[in-house]
Order: sequence, then C-alpha cells, then structure tokens
Amino acid sequence: MRFVRYMLIWTVLAILFAMQSYGTDSMAGHTWRAIDYVRWSLVEWYALAALAPTVFWLTARYPIELPLRMRFFPVHILASIAFAGCAGLVGALVSHVTEPGHPAVAEQLEHFVRKHAITAIVTYWVLVTIRQAEHYFREKNRRTLQATQLQAQLAESRLQALKMQLQPHFLFNTLHAISTLIREDPATAEDMLLRLGELLRVYLDDDRQEITLARELELLDLYLGIQRVRFGDRLVTRVDAARSALDAAVPGLILQPLVENAIHHGIGKHAESDSVEIAAHRDDDNLYLEVRNRNSTLEMTPEEAFARGVGLSNARLRLKELYGSAASIYIDALLPRGVVCRMRLPFRAMGRADAEAARAEAAA
Repeated sequence: MRFVRYMLIWTVLAILFAMQSYGTDSMAGHTWRAIDYVRWSLVEWYALAALAPTVFWLTARYPIELPLRMRFFPVHILASIAFAGCAGLVGALVSHVTEPGHPAVAEQLEHFVRKHAITAIVTYWVLVTIRQAEHYFREKNRRTLQATQLQAQLAESRLQALKMQLQPHFLFNTLHAISTLIREDPATAEDMLLRLGELLRVYLDDDRQEITLARELELLDLYLGIQRVRFGDRLVTRVDAARSALDAAVPGLILQPLVENAIHHGIGKHAESDSVEIAAHRDDDNLYLEVRNRNSTLEMTPEEAFARGVGLSNARLRLKELYGSAASIYIDALLPRGVVCRMRLPFRAMGRADAEAARAEAAA
C-alpha cells in the first residue's frame, strides 16, 4: 500500500504537468494528442520517482543542519546535478523503447536535458526539503516524548523520596515509644514490635503511589493498633468512611502521618484522653478526607504548621505532584478544642482488577 500511495502521488504530478503542457501548447496554437502529453509526462516523472529514494538516502546520510552541517550543502548541489542527469538518461532510455520510431537515445537525452533539467533539479531540492522536514518532525516528537518520560520519571522519583521520608519519621517515633515501654511493660513493648514489624513489611513490599482507600484504611488500622497499645484507654479512634468512597484511589500512606500529627499534638502533649477521628466521603468529582482530634489547639497559623510539620508538608507536596491544582489540603481549629485536617482530591475509582494488578506489579 505504501508503494501504491507513492506511485499515486507521482502519477498525479505527471497528469497535472501533462495538463499544463497541453494548455501551454494549446495557447500557442499547436497541440499533440492528449495521450501523448500524458505518456511524455509519465516517463519524466516516473524517472524522477525511481531516483527519489536515492535523494532521501543522501539527505539522511548528509543532512543540512545549521550551523555545523552546512558543509554538506556542496554535496547536495553536485547530487542535484547528477540527479537531473540520471533522470534524463533514464527518461531517454525509456523513450527510446516506448516512443514510435524508437528515436536515438542521444537525441532523447538532449531533449530531456534541455526541457526538463531545471524541473529535475527543483524536484531534487523539494525532496530534500521534505526529507529534512520529516526528520525535524520525528526528532521533535522524539524529544517531546523523551522530555515527557524524563518529567514523569522525575515526578516519580520525587514522590518516592517524599514517601520514604515518612517511614523513618514514623519509625523513629514508634521505636522511641517502644524503648520507653521496654522497662515499664515488656509484654506491651513486644506486642508493639510485632505490630511494627507487620506494618513495615507492608510498607517495604508495596511501592505503589496510589492504592484504594479501603487498603489505606487497613494499613492505618495497623498503625492505630500500635498507638492504642501505647496509650491504652486514653486513646479512642473512630473511622467513618462512606462505602461509596472505599474504592477511590488515594496516595499510599497519606493518612498515617496526619493521624500521627493528631496523636502527637493531642494526647501526646496532654494528660487527658483524646479521640482521633478519620472520615471519608465523596461526591461525583471529588473525594474528601478528614483527620480530627478533640484535645489539641492550633497555636500557629496554618501556613506555619505546614512549614514546620514533616507530615503536613509532605502530604501537600505529594498531592501537588500527583494531582496538581485538583487537590488541596488545609487545617483548621475546632471548637471548643481540637484540630482538623481536611483533604480534597479528584475521585477516581480504582477497581478490584486495577488494585490486584498494581499489587501484583509491586510484588514482582
């Protein structure tokens, strides 16, 4: 099909030039048969068509690019003259065979050089231009694709770095709590270590950037189990997630640092008991997540809190990398006490097949 399209283009050109020659002679008052003009034009343009692949090869081999490769310009000047000469020779040989009376090759060659050499040279440079334009177009697409891939890889690397920042932060805090309990309550410390080991195993085996909200809440429950062991009856946790939101895609490990902040600034700094609540609901376009505690106060502006807090700043950066301006996060004070962190991100259902495929990819 490519060959048919290629020959069709040259045939159209031949017919157009045949019509032009017929019109010119008609205005001069003398014409040949219409079929003769078509035959002569087909011989000329098919000869050029036969030599055109050579022009494409030469242009690829000796490209004309500013400023370094202008040295190939003289090569193409000589090649265009040779192209015209070869096209004339091929046309003369074909005319010797196909024309009535089989005119001499030398006579036909002289005719082609005199009448068609300029057309052949111009055609050569048009072919060079087409090949160069195609090269530039492909190179532009290649560089655009490469830039997009590099940008995606860079974003993935930034996300992975942000995610890895959370694990040492969480690990330090948990190990510090365990070290405090080792002498006071060895059994409780051992239970926390077992829960920590299970949680870290999940973290290290799963490097996906997005998981379902249901899976995120499962991982969060492991973390909350550690904190419930640590604080006992003083800490009450509650999860209120709409069933319709459970299959939403969320950044993996997005809730744990926010819950850790709520515990640290609430029950971690005050002797009274505290309640930490996680809520999730959705509408047609967005998923809304909230993390609240009931026993802390917002003692700084929200921007200062984001600047100082590893968990908050990390969550904001991850949301920005994954969703851009479509996601947001902010904190606010509750009355009479408490602080809430609210997130909005675009809702995208992550079906069971997608989740299983992602999990299998992570395991591999």
